[in-house]
Amino acid sequence: MRRRKSPQWARYSDAELLRLRFRDLHLGLPRCAALQRAIRRLRDELAARDILLEPHFWFADEWFSPDGIPGIAIPFYLAHPRLERLERRMSRSVEGGNATGLLQILRHEAGHVVDTAFRLRRRKLWRQCFGSPTEKYPAQYAADPSSRAYVSHLDGWYAQAHPAEDFAETFAVWLSPRSAWRRHYAGTPALTKLEAMDRLMREIRGCRPAIRSADRIEPVVTNERTLREHYRRGLLRRMSCDFSMIDAALRTGFAPLRRHSRRPTRYLRADTCLRQARDRLVRHAMAQTTIDEYGARQLLQLAIERCRERRLWMRGAARLRQRNAEAMIRHLARAGLRGERVRFTL
Repeated sequence: MRRRKSPQWARYSDAELLRLRFRDLHLGLPRCAALQRAIRRLRDELAARDILLEPHFWFADEWFSPDGIPGIAIPFYLAHPRLERLERRMSRSVEGGNATGLLQILRHEAGHVVDTAFRLRRRKLWRQCFGSPTEKYPAQYAADPSSRAYVSHLDGWYAQAHPAEDFAETFAVWLSPRSAWRRHYAGTPALTKLEAMDRLMREIRGCRPAIRSADRIEPVVTNERTLREHYRRGLLRRMSCDFSMIDAALRTGFAPLRRHSRRPTRYLRADTCLRQARDRLVRHAMAQTTIDEYGARQLLQLAIERCRERRLWMRGAARLRQRNAEAMIRHLARAGLRGERVRFTL
C-alpha cells in the first residue's frame, strides 16, 4: 500500500500554523486510521440495532450535526497528529482525542443524525420526554450537578443544555453496548427517557430514513478564517463561562505564586496535585456526600482546569495538601448537591 505524503504544514511551528486559513490545510474526507475505526464501530452499532442509517462525515472547525442534514462534522484537529498537538496546546485538551472519547462523541452526534433522518422530534413521545425541540439554544446553560433527570455521558452535564442535546445524550447511552442503562439509571427520572428512547428506536427499526441529504455545512475546505482567529474565539467563549462555584472552593490551600518570586520547595502545581490524586479524591467525595461518581469526576475536572488556567499552586507538606484537596472536593460536592450551578457557554 502506498503511504500518503505528510503535508508540508506538519513541519510548521505553532506560530506558522496559526497564520494558516482553514482552507490552507487542504483537508478532505476523514481517512486517518483512528477515525476510520471509530466510524466503522459506530456504523456497526447502528446496524446491530437495525437502524438503517449510515451518516456521512466531513471536517469542520468543531463537532456538530446540522439541523436537516443527517451527517456529522468532525473537528479539523483530528485529521493529523500535528493538528492535535496544536489543539492540546491552545485548548488544553483534545475533544475526541482518544478511542473512548471519540466513540462517546460519535454516539452523541449520531443521536442528532437519527433525530434528523427519521424526523423524530415531530413525534409526541419526543416532546413529552425531552421538551420543545424549537426552544432557542441559550448562550449559556446552567448545569445542576444534583439532577437525576438526565443521563451522564459527555462532560459538563451536557444533556442539560437543550432538549435536542438531552435527546442526543440519551440516545448515546441507549446505543452504547455496555451501558447497562436499565440497572444504572434504575429509580431515576432519566430511566423514563431511556425507556422512551427504546420505544422510539423500535418504531423506526428496519425503516428507511425520510431525510437523506449528503450536504456538508461549513466544511474547512471553504473556511477563510485563520486558526489564530478560531482559537481566539474559543478563548473568549471559555472566559464567558461562570465558574464562581468552582473558584469559591479553591480559596483555601490554592494560590498563585507572587510575581518574580522563586518557587519555594514546598510549592507544587495544584492541577498536577489534583490530577495525581484524582481517583482517591473522587472516592472521598462519594464517601463523604451523596454525590455520584460522574458528578464527582466532573467537578474535580473543572477544578483541575481552573487551577491550570489561574496558575494556582498548593503549598505545605503532603498531608496538608491532601487535607486541602479533600476539603475542596467536599465543598464542591456539597455545593452541587445543594443545587448550586456551573454555567457553560455554548
